[in-house]
Amino acid sequence: MFLPGCEQKSIKHILADPHRYSTQEVGIVGKVVRSYSVLSHGAYEVDDGTGTLWVISKAGVPREGARVGVKGTIRDVFALGELGTLLNLPESIRSGVVMNESERKTKN
Repeated sequence: MFLPGCEQKSIKHILADPHRYSTQEVGIVGKVVRSYSVLSHGAYEVDDGTGTLWVISKAGVPREGARVGVKGTIRDVFALGELGTLLNLPESIRSGVVMNESERKTKN
């Protein structure tokens, strides 16, 4: 899956230097391994074979098992606060490195 207008990187590469991608959009491609949603907002975890990364979405989430191409900016030490508690999200998504989704393509 190709997302125009951004550089595609492996999750391993992004996690090695997340601050590099905090001001520019970057793309990842992988399989959705977990997803959580409430009122068209949510988060989903993408595995590209080199690692996993949580993606925060304001436009719903893809189903588990879907193949996705995602574009967005990286945030380090992200905190979901009460939303994470309300959704009963795992601790790994409540803080750490995440992507704020700006565009997504899904292939079921």
